[in-house]
Amino acid sequence: MIEAKDDTFASELLEAKGTVLVDFGATWCPPCKVLKPIVEAIAREREGTLKVVYVDMDAAPKTVQQCGVRAAPTLVVYKDGEKRAVHVGAMPKEKILQLLER
Repeated sequence: MIEAKDDTFASELLEAKGTVLVDFGATWCPPCKVLKPIVEAIAREREGTLKVVYVDMDAAPKTVQQCGVRAAPTLVVYKDGEKRAVHVGAMPKEKILQLLER
């Protein structure tokens, strides 16, 4: 999993071909703490076919604003640079995998 900041987020998406899962979270957020290990497991399992990017909402406020993220955690799926799906809140691994297939 790659951690992106305001100055690296755009390049992480622009350089990515295929599917990118972006996890917007915060260290102070209990649901984010539950979600992060699930997202990390998906990143390991799908290495080479899925790019996973973590954005700390406190460390990347411009990116959060540009992406229209209003709550933590928020998962956003991009395919070839285009936003395809958004989910706000924690969710089980199976639901994240379904979100990726949309």
